[in-house]
Amino acid sequence: MNGVQIRSAERALNAGTWLIVCGAMLYSILTVTPLMSAHTPAKWGWTAPILPLVVDAAVVIVVRLDSVLARLGGHGGRWPIALRWMTGTMTLALNTADSALQKDLVGVAVHSVAPLLLIVTAETGLAYRRAITAAVTAQETRQRAEREAAEQAAREHAEAARREAREEREHAATLAREQREHEARLAAETAEREERRRREEREERAAREHAEQAERERRVREREQREREREHAEREAAEQVARQVRERAETARREHAALLDGPPVNIKLPEDHARRIVAAAVAEGRSVRRAADLCGWSVGWVSARFAEYRDPGEGGAELAIGNR
Repeated sequence: MNGVQIRSAERALNAGTWLIVCGAMLYSILTVTPLMSAHTPAKWGWTAPILPLVVDAAVVIVVRLDSVLARLGGHGGRWPIALRWMTGTMTLALNTADSALQKDLVGVAVHSVAPLLLIVTAETGLAYRRAITAAVTAQETRQRAEREAAEQAAREHAEAARREAREEREHAATLAREQREHEARLAAETAEREERRRREEREERAAREHAEQAERERRVREREQREREREHAEREAAEQVARQVRERAETARREHAALLDGPPVNIKLPEDHARRIVAAAVAEGRSVRRAADLCGWSVGWVSARFAEYRDPGEGGAELAIGNR
């Protein structure tokens, strides 16, 4: 049964119980009040309904508290049982007393129906409530166990899911770490290769620069060597030229000395020889007269030759070259 059916059964039990209690109380009041009026002084006749009301109030208390204790799963002990049976017995005695005093067995039987029904209903209702409470408790216990089992299964499932998610995260983290390490190794290897390549390029560039520097130094040395050789050759050529000039000058001086140191002549020397004497006189700064004495030609002719050698034209240049 579900909770709705159990609550419906409890409502039916409560409604039936209180209907029987109320009917029994009303019937008891109507039955007992005449008896109490007959056995009560006239001036206290108005108190006749009090006793059945008190007894019936005790019945109500017993029924109500028993239902509450049964719903809570508790037990009041011996006194509630004593009160329940005492009120039931009192109700039965009060309802059947008048018929019993009149020795009316039928009246006793008729008036005992409501009290007995009230007593049995109270006991039965209490048993029903205890059984319902036990069943509800068992059902709640079972539902709680099922709920706890479901919660435990859910917790285990959630824990398994969390464990699986954690394992997946750890696996993903491991993969990511391995990927990072692999990328780091690749980056390190790439950087190492790049560094090695740059180092090799630097070394090659340094070697090339060193070779170029050596080549430049070699070229500089060769150029300097050629410069020195050229300067040496030029110096030697200049010295040779100077030496040749000196030698020619020395030869010319000797020739001039040979031509000018002779004695005067009384004859005309050949023109070529006379021209050499005049050229030597011009070169050595001798006078026209000295030259005329040495060659035997006239002063006018010698002067003309002097003029040619001092300011030579084409003919004088040719004569001078020929004299040399």
